[in-house]
Amino acid sequence: KPQTIESINHAKEADIPVVVAINKMDKEGANPDHVKGQLSEHGLVPEDWGGDTPMVPVSALSGFGIDDLLEIILLVAEMKELKANPNRSGVATVIESHLDQKLWPVATILINAGTLQKWDNIVCQDSSWKVKILKNHFSKNIKKAGPSQPVLIAGLDKVVQWGDILQVVSSPELARQKAAQFKEFIARQRIDKWSCKSKLI
Repeated sequence: KPQTIESINHAKEADIPVVVAINKMDKEGANPDHVKGQLSEHGLVPEDWGGDTPMVPVSALSGFGIDDLLEIILLVAEMKELKANPNRSGVATVIESHLDQKLWPVATILINAGTLQKWDNIVCQDSSWKVKILKNHFSKNIKKAGPSQPVLIAGLDKVVQWGDILQVVSSPELARQKAAQFKEFIARQRIDKWSCKSKLI
């Protein structure tokens, strides 16, 4: 799918290792080799086909292969010496965001580096806010989260987009300033795009 191809391209541009989880292996007629073939066309050649991309068949429904997937991720991280610094301001990637009837806009994020704490000032694209609620993957309230932890946060001023980068800043003023700068950047891009179209017409 287009988002898969986009993710592959982002990984290539960033020169980062890729581990593929081939999901829904509990379904009748599941064919991991077909998926491997499609991914090979985009430069991700499976290890068992002579390439360097680990591909693990899993089932999120039954839990099949999840232990193998975690083991592979740890092995790749160890071999590549991938480490995150927990002693810096938090940086995270938005995995999912939606409007909750009780909590208003919420987002599930994955901490990339640093530590995120409750009441931190954060900015994500053109949005700024404070972390009012921080929950772990067991839906328990926590005070802080470090690298590689998935957490749910509330206190957003709008629903953000998956893939957006969220960062902790030192003050509400700086958060608002960064959000405003992003808005200006997007506005300039739209004007430039409109100008180009006008010239072509």
